[in-house]
Amino acid sequence: LTNYLLFFIFVGIVVNGLINISISTIEKRYELNSSLTGLISASYDIAFCLLSLFVSYLGERGHKPRWLAFSAFMLGLGSLVFSLPHFSSGKYQYGGKIEDTCQTAETTFANATCRASTNSPLRKYLYVFILGQLLLGVGGTPLYTLGTSFIDDSVPKHKSSLYIGVGYAMSLLGPAIGYVLGGQLLQVYIDIQIPKRQDRTYTKVDQDDPRWLGAWWIGFLACFFAIWLLIIPFSCFPKHLPGTAKIQAEKIPETHDGGGQILVETNDIGQSFKDFPMALLILLRNPVLMSLIVASSSEALVATGFATFLPKFIENQFGKSSSFSATLGGLVLIPGAALGQVISGVLVSKRKMDCKGIIKFMIGTCSVALILNTVFLFAKCGNEPFAGVSETYNGTGTLYNLTAPCNANCRCLRSIYYPVCGSDEVQYFSPCFAGCTTYLFNNMKKTYHNCSCIGKSKRGNGLEDFLYEAVPGKCPTQCKFLPLFLTFFFFAVVFTFMATTPTTVAILRCVPDKQRSFALGVQLLFLRLLGTIPGPILFGVAIDNSCTLWDIDECETKGACWVYDNERMAYLLMGISAACKIVTIIFVVMAVYFYKPPPLTKALRQKTSEKISAIH
Repeated sequence: LTNYLLFFIFVGIVVNGLINISISTIEKRYELNSSLTGLISASYDIAFCLLSLFVSYLGERGHKPRWLAFSAFMLGLGSLVFSLPHFSSGKYQYGGKIEDTCQTAETTFANATCRASTNSPLRKYLYVFILGQLLLGVGGTPLYTLGTSFIDDSVPKHKSSLYIGVGYAMSLLGPAIGYVLGGQLLQVYIDIQIPKRQDRTYTKVDQDDPRWLGAWWIGFLACFFAIWLLIIPFSCFPKHLPGTAKIQAEKIPETHDGGGQILVETNDIGQSFKDFPMALLILLRNPVLMSLIVASSSEALVATGFATFLPKFIENQFGKSSSFSATLGGLVLIPGAALGQVISGVLVSKRKMDCKGIIKFMIGTCSVALILNTVFLFAKCGNEPFAGVSETYNGTGTLYNLTAPCNANCRCLRSIYYPVCGSDEVQYFSPCFAGCTTYLFNNMKKTYHNCSCIGKSKRGNGLEDFLYEAVPGKCPTQCKFLPLFLTFFFFAVVFTFMATTPTTVAILRCVPDKQRSFALGVQLLFLRLLGTIPGPILFGVAIDNSCTLWDIDECETKGACWVYDNERMAYLLMGISAACKIVTIIFVVMAVYFYKPPPLTKALRQKTSEKISAIH
């Protein structure tokens, strides 16, 4: 099982780690908004949807380890394709020889910028990212359907939840590594070699500059080579592990008593592809299975949305850098999810819960997660003062307009986002929009002076008031709720993922034994259609809807968002999360109501017949 767990780890590194942590960087590098990057994230699940039913049905009686070898090949290929845009898009243009202070003669640059941006091919790389994700989805389908069923076939029933829980937890070790590795790689300049400063306009490139982009692509290349190394051992595995037949003969069925088991046994459903419609209909008519599927899909919508955009939420809500936000997101999401899955797997295994007991256990964990979701109400941050966005220029100008009388003659460009913090503790879009006409270097630190838009200093009347009027970078946030938010969100993640392993075990137990892989395929189909595909897109739209300042160049082309309304973002994400968790609880309660365990005599009779068939 070592290779199986290693495979899970590498898949987690790429799909749930590196991609999520690279989203913010890809947005800025390729001029994409959050809705489009949400589509990139969802593309993995689109491929999963298209293939999960057929792979799980055909692979149920096939050579599952060889399916996993094919899975490794496609996942490695997808990782390679996802990194290709970096090599074909040219070097990142960090900044030109443009004076960032208030000037009065910049008539030619705007036209040049417009011609360049209208011909920019960067957005076309969206389709390459989508192709890479589709290939990753093709590779991930056999792993999560046939792989899980392969483990359940090979271990005793009371240990199944423990093994599956540990396996899922190991799959979360991958994202943990991906977040940490990706966070470190984002501290490396995107083109490795930091460009030299060509004039005195910009100081040395560093991570505090909002235009800094990290080397997001390196991790994908490394995983491409590592995943392909797993193809050989999977190709050599036997079809069944030793002792599988004996283990299967000793299991007592807990299939929902709805007639599905009898249909499968009497008609020998699943022997050929012509049985596919009947096999699918049997599962779709199982009310317990469908209730559990809808509940897990609702939870998946929230989980994927936060996995994709939690680093971005922390970055904008609490004023942290993208690399630090990614690291914090990984430290909260991954250990919390892994801990939740292991705890639930151990509890279900130790208490030897039956199918109905498992579903009741899920009601409790989902209810606690809903209560903890209220962290967004009291741990959110207000909007920091931003001239022309959240407040006017000392009473002049209007909101949502960066131009005011104090900078109207400066000919400032919105294509140059270089925020500065004024001595009045207000953030400005750039030194030009702050009306600054001069700058000085003091120990390699740039300071701006003669700023017509900056009001009276709020630092007091000390000598430091005369040292500068503005410094590069965003103003330090006054919000102190980050530790509180991370604590509550961590426990919300723990209780959310405490329902994941029990859901899988309940699904495996409430369907006929010969349909377990197929049932997981059906679950993953709906999980993607109703959960992980719309999740990142819905969260991306919500985040875009809270944007108050877009990157719009001189040609009126909209790029990424620079500034968000923090309160609106928090309320929108909390609303989506709370609504989904309420839906989850409703359908888990319905699963308890619908479940009918098979009569004991029928279960014992079936166990006896399976023992006889195993002997022969």
